[in-house]
Amino acid sequence: MKSDIHPTFYPETKVVCACGNAWTTGSTRKELRVDICSKCHPFISGEQQRLVDIEGQVDRFYKKLQARQTYVEDKKAREDARLSPNRPALELELGKRATDALTKAGLATVGLILARLGEGDSAILAVEGFGQKALIDLKKKLRAFGYEIPEAGAA
Repeated sequence: MKSDIHPTFYPETKVVCACGNAWTTGSTRKELRVDICSKCHPFISGEQQRLVDIEGQVDRFYKKLQARQTYVEDKKAREDARLSPNRPALELELGKRATDALTKAGLATVGLILARLGEGDSAILAVEGFGQKALIDLKKKLRAFGYEIPEAGAA
């Protein structure tokens, strides 16, 4: 066996727990500090409702859980806002002339436009200053935003 490769052994090492309990044992260190011992461990002491949380693991878990819940709620709110019938027609970015024509006709929200589309294409084309190309662009934009275009006479 090689000499001088083993650490020094201390037969009278003092071990101190965070609860105040102390005892001696043998170790390669002169003094040891521990967080939990057989006197204060919740399963041994019978205090199972006491939760041992040395490094804030439970707090981190609840923080992650709360962050996930907030993320899910925000995502749902964005989805609801994206398909809201109260969305302004201006957000469809149809162009100035088509948007002005819809606003002048009282069709300022997507819900009103979809209701008019339910009456048929001719109902939208009857709006002064709103032509066939604007109608095609309107339907493309509505589909791109995720709205369903109603069939003529379905509303």
